[in-house]
Amino acid sequence: MTRHTRILMSVIYWAFVVYLFVPLVLMVVMGFKDSKFIGFPIRAWTMEWYTGVFQDGQVLGVFAFSMAIALASTFLSLVIGTWVAAFLGPNNFRGKLIVFAVTCLPAVIPGIISAISLRIFARFLSIEPGMMAIILGHTVHNVPFVALVVMARLATLPRSQIEAAQDLGADSVVAFFRITMPYLKPALIGAGIFCMLLSFDDFVRAFFLGGYEPTLPVLIFAKLRSGMSPEINAISTIVLILTAVLGLWAERSMRRMNKGA
Repeated sequence: MTRHTRILMSVIYWAFVVYLFVPLVLMVVMGFKDSKFIGFPIRAWTMEWYTGVFQDGQVLGVFAFSMAIALASTFLSLVIGTWVAAFLGPNNFRGKLIVFAVTCLPAVIPGIISAISLRIFARFLSIEPGMMAIILGHTVHNVPFVALVVMARLATLPRSQIEAAQDLGADSVVAFFRITMPYLKPALIGAGIFCMLLSFDDFVRAFFLGGYEPTLPVLIFAKLRSGMSPEINAISTIVLILTAVLGLWAERSMRRMNKGA
C-alpha cells in the first residue's frame, strides 16, 4: 500500500468517525439546554431534563416494561437459537441448506413485512396485542442471530473433547452440558447482549404488536409527534450510556473467557 493510499484511507476513516460521533455529541449536548426547543445558540445549561427523566414515573415504567420484554425474548432466543445451532452444526443431512435458509429468513425480511405477518400470526394464535405478542415477535427476529453466532463458535470446538467425554462414559446430553455449553459461554454472552439491544431498540414490531402500554422507542416516537425537545435527548442519552456500559462489559467478559479457554 502506497503512502498516498494510506493517507486517503486515514482521511476516509476519520471522516467516518466524525460522521458517526458528531450527531451523538450534539444529542447529548442538547439534553443540557435550558429551553424546550432544540437548536443553537445555547444560552444557559441545566440538568433539569436528566433529573426529570428519573422522576418521571411513566418513563421509568416504560423502561422497565421494555427491559422485561428484552430479557424474556433474549432468554427464549438463546434457548431456541442454541438448539438450532446444535442441530445444524455437526449434522449433515439432505435439506440442511434449506433448513439453514429458513432459520435465517426472519433476519433478512423487511421489518414492516415481518411486523405485519407477526401481528396476523399472533391473532391466529389468539394472542392479544401486548407484552406476549412483542416477546413472540422479538424472539422470532432474534433467533437467527443467536444461531449464527453459536454455529460459528461450535465450528471451532475440538471434536476430541467430546470424544474424550464419551470415552469416559458421558452420553450426548451430559457431554453437551459439561463440554459444549461452557465452551459456548462467550458466544452466548455476545449473542445475548446483541439480542437484548435489538429487542430494546426495536420500534416497528413493538408498534404493530404492542397494546396500550408502549415500549421505550414507541414512547419516544409519541413524544416526537409534538416536536423535538431536550427531554427526548436526555432519554436517548441515558439509553446510549447504558448501552455502551453493557457492550463494554460484554466485550471484557468475552475476552476474559476466551483467554481462560
